[in-house]
Amino acid sequence: MSRVLITGGGGYLGSQLVARLAALPDGQRPEVIVSHDIREPGMRLPGVVYAVADIRSPEMADIIANNRITAVVHLASIVTPGKDSSRAFEYDVDVNGTRNVLEACVRHGVRRVVVSSSGAAYGYHVDNAPWLTEDMPVRGNEVFAYSHHKRLVEEMLAAYRKNHPNLEQVVLRIGTILGPTVRNQITDMFEKPSLLAIQGSDSPFVFIWDQDVVGIILRAVSDGPAGIYNVAGDGALTIHQIAQRLGKKTRRLPSWLLRGALSILKPLGLTQYGPEQLDFLRYRPVLLNTRLKSVFGYTPTYTSAEVFEIYRTARAQQPTAVTP
Repeated sequence: MSRVLITGGGGYLGSQLVARLAALPDGQRPEVIVSHDIREPGMRLPGVVYAVADIRSPEMADIIANNRITAVVHLASIVTPGKDSSRAFEYDVDVNGTRNVLEACVRHGVRRVVVSSSGAAYGYHVDNAPWLTEDMPVRGNEVFAYSHHKRLVEEMLAAYRKNHPNLEQVVLRIGTILGPTVRNQITDMFEKPSLLAIQGSDSPFVFIWDQDVVGIILRAVSDGPAGIYNVAGDGALTIHQIAQRLGKKTRRLPSWLLRGALSILKPLGLTQYGPEQLDFLRYRPVLLNTRLKSVFGYTPTYTSAEVFEIYRTARAQQPTAVTP
């Protein structure tokens, strides 16, 4: 872990990882820590090199070469697109940006790359196994950009493992990250007055504490074994259990009715969810973390249920942050 580059270092997860790396004691702290992002950092930590560049640009190779990077943590991707985003732009950042980073790693002798993939790479399919393991195929969903791009990135990574075996890979298929200040499409859904439920589906969720994700990445860039790992706490919570813990009701709707409603409301700007995301709720990929614990050697601090309680307790103390 001598010279580390974190792409997306200014994001929610990246900034926490950079802070943890910088706070490590002498002898454990990397010789060089480079935090990359598309924007200038709002705060600079001592001992950290900050690099501003587009993930798709040739500058990424220069950053790796000039800092003699030995390990790259690739976090940069588009999780929640902005209103003016486009599918082509998201593909360019997620897929072509990853290719640009991998090419630079190979060209300049990086020894290990840690990539934040997602359970979404498995896809949201009616025939998903009740619990998904790392040997099962990543199928994505073409109608859901984030899921499809994660699949394409994983296919790219598989090709690099075959053609460039000297570049070690740790691929983390991460479940839903929760922490006291997490805000995303999923937490927005939890903060509605009532929770949508699709008839015939329990919509199970697996959660992982944000600090566990940081801890897993720290191990991945040091002495953790290379490989592919599902990242989630033990167990899962259904949408009905989540609603109960929030003291809310679920609105059970047939899939055909919900699809029709979303197809009308999304173009009007009345919801951030489109009909293409119906299966996102109906066929949740549920990640089994056995390999993370037995092979990678990391047992998450909290179960999925306990992680949700951390989130729920923190949000209850911040009433002004609730989405109407």
